[in-house]
Amino acid sequence: MATDDLQRRLGHDFGDPDLLRQALTHRSFGQPNNERLEFLGDSVLNCVVATLLYQRFGSIDEGDLSRRRAALVRQDSLHAIATRLELGDSLRLGEGEARSGGARRPSILADALEAIVGAVFLDAGFERARSVIARLYEPILAVGEPAGAIKDPKTQLQELLQARRLPLPRYSVVATGGVAHEQVFEVDCAIPKLGLRTLGRGPSRRAAEQAAAAVALEQARIFGRARVSADGAAA
Repeated sequence: MATDDLQRRLGHDFGDPDLLRQALTHRSFGQPNNERLEFLGDSVLNCVVATLLYQRFGSIDEGDLSRRRAALVRQDSLHAIATRLELGDSLRLGEGEARSGGARRPSILADALEAIVGAVFLDAGFERARSVIARLYEPILAVGEPAGAIKDPKTQLQELLQARRLPLPRYSVVATGGVAHEQVFEVDCAIPKLGLRTLGRGPSRRAAEQAAAAVALEQARIFGRARVSADGAAA
């Protein structure tokens, strides 16, 4: 399993590659999977995020700190970070889970990110895990509005398009599958003005929309950077 790019994006090279392999292994793939590492990583993540907030924002009270931490470690926030890391490309999923879009499912990506934090902790200790987490959260904390934490992909995409004075994306359900208690939704996100059309899958329409928006957001950002570069070259 090629994980060199992922380790580079994380800022950590694993001394024990088996820990990273396990962190990326969903229970549908087999044993050992990442559930125990997820449990450990959740605790480490909460501790480090609380420390980062405490050190950075010395004038806010305990209640505000708690709300900000909760926003930073919720599933939407973890999913956004995992998407930025392109974590889905490295996941090990069972055949059925892979076919149903598990590599883009917010819950799976969020759990895998927590498992990676746990794996870093076991691989190199608390300080190293703290360094990795601080690196992942720095772009968010640097904006000075941690109360909002990481906005979900739909919100980020909407704000990006509004800033460029472009129409908002259109979402539509294109397919549903699975049994009644384990439905899988497939949603299309269309941005005609940019010529973008992405698909997202999830256990609910909302989750599928977020997954589609996350992909569209990255493509829209790439489109924007390419346009800026082209304009600069033309000048």
